Amino acid sequence: MAITGAFAPTGTRPVRWYNYGAYGSVDILGAGSMAVISGWVLIFYTTFCGLEAWQAGLIFTVARVLDAIASPIIGHISDNMGYTALGRRFGRRRFFLLAAIPLLPSFAIMWVDGQSFWYYLVTYVTFELVYASVIIPYETLAAEMGKDYKTKAKFAGIRILFAQASAILAGFLPAMLIETLGRESADTFLYMGILFSILFMITAGLLFLFSWERPPSEIVALRPEGSAKPSVGAAIKALYRNLFSTFRIRAFRLHLGMYLGGYISQDVFNAAFTFFVVFALAGSITMASTLLGTMYIVQFVAVMIAINLALRVSPAFAYRLAAASFAIGVITLLLMWNAGVRSGDLLLWVPIVMAGLGRGALNYIPWATYNYMADVDEIVTGRRREGAFAGVMTFVRKMTQSAAVAGVTAIMSWGGFVSGAQVQSPQAINTLAIVLGVGTIAMLIFGVLVSLRFKLDPKTHGVLMDEIDRFKSDPDKPTSDETRAVVEDLTGWRHDQLWGRNPVVGVGMMQPH
Repeated sequence: MAITGAFAPTGTRPVRWYNYGAYGSVDILGAGSMAVISGWVLIFYTTFCGLEAWQAGLIFTVARVLDAIASPIIGHISDNMGYTALGRRFGRRRFFLLAAIPLLPSFAIMWVDGQSFWYYLVTYVTFELVYASVIIPYETLAAEMGKDYKTKAKFAGIRILFAQASAILAGFLPAMLIETLGRESADTFLYMGILFSILFMITAGLLFLFSWERPPSEIVALRPEGSAKPSVGAAIKALYRNLFSTFRIRAFRLHLGMYLGGYISQDVFNAAFTFFVVFALAGSITMASTLLGTMYIVQFVAVMIAINLALRVSPAFAYRLAAASFAIGVITLLLMWNAGVRSGDLLLWVPIVMAGLGRGALNYIPWATYNYMADVDEIVTGRRREGAFAGVMTFVRKMTQSAAVAGVTAIMSWGGFVSGAQVQSPQAINTLAIVLGVGTIAMLIFGVLVSLRFKLDPKTHGVLMDEIDRFKSDPDKPTSDETRAVVEDLTGWRHDQLWGRNPVVGVGMMQPH
């Protein structure tokens, strides 16, 4: 009999094309909203809302810090939602999707011009919290629905393809709206916000309809034997224990380093790029939109290439190739600017293509490897903690992203950037170039150095999953030296400390059964 409904034991329900599609489509919210924000919110605040660069950076920073604080809480709640009536009815992850649908139009109200600093702060914070309540449970569903390396890689691939498609829309849409509404109209951004809000609601609904989770019985079985439902105080302590315990998994620490190197380099680039095009390359918002849109098209192609690379060779090797391509693109762009190339010159497409090829792969690879982190954690703890890892991922990402954008805007202000000015001073333009080049490439170098130590690939993941199955069936059965070496490298723990025989989650935790 086929298994239907909201729950299915992992690996027993076939994953169809529409399951992949529904899962991937939600990254229109995940990456699409961030592409719009990273590419346009600073321009919107400083050009149409009368805010100074440091005020725009402060809004970004405050919202991300509050979101970072809330994210691990949401992850912890989603891990434990299965013990509630709502969780048993709708799913511990999928309940959040359903609850967030009517709140997603909060994205559109961010883009109303002529309001106060406090209006933009409150609306941005509101959207960030709604965003986190969807994205964190969403990020766990690939591990809930799939078990093997290839299925999880496909989930990551379709997700990033949708992400790049939404980024293409975020890149080109402002230029299309400007042609209709006029060059000076702030309604360009409002209509863009409304369109994306509608897409967010549709995709969240599709994922709720075409996804499933591990059944409640399987989740309960993963709790240490004899334990009861945690009290409020115990849940709070568990939250922070979960938050910090994830860093005790070696593969996750290395994964985070690669993730941050690839993504913060893009944060810095995105924060400075539009300003660089307008003021250093003597372009316009329309030209910046066209260049960004083209870069995102190249990124879409790069994701398809990266999917094949990650399945055939080491993700770490593919990561290094991607970082090199992005760095070459940035260096070429700056060299061309220094040589006098300006907006409209066909030579500009060369660095745009090189940067796009690298950025697309850098977007995919960390999310492909993320889907295996709960597997590495399971052999250490004997538990499934997808929500904890998703919460920590978002916490670290948002904190570092807020620091990156705040740093860029602070350096811009220090370098003489004047909000609302039609022309910037040579000092301000040189500062933009330094931020774009040094900031981006420094983070890429950091990610590459971390990738040299990251050993998770299709072969080692297969060894890991076989060892988990051995622990479940016969934990006392001897294992090979090769297997022992692989799991010790991935986990950072001695083999005799695995499967709950360690204090990662809690001192004295009983072995799983």
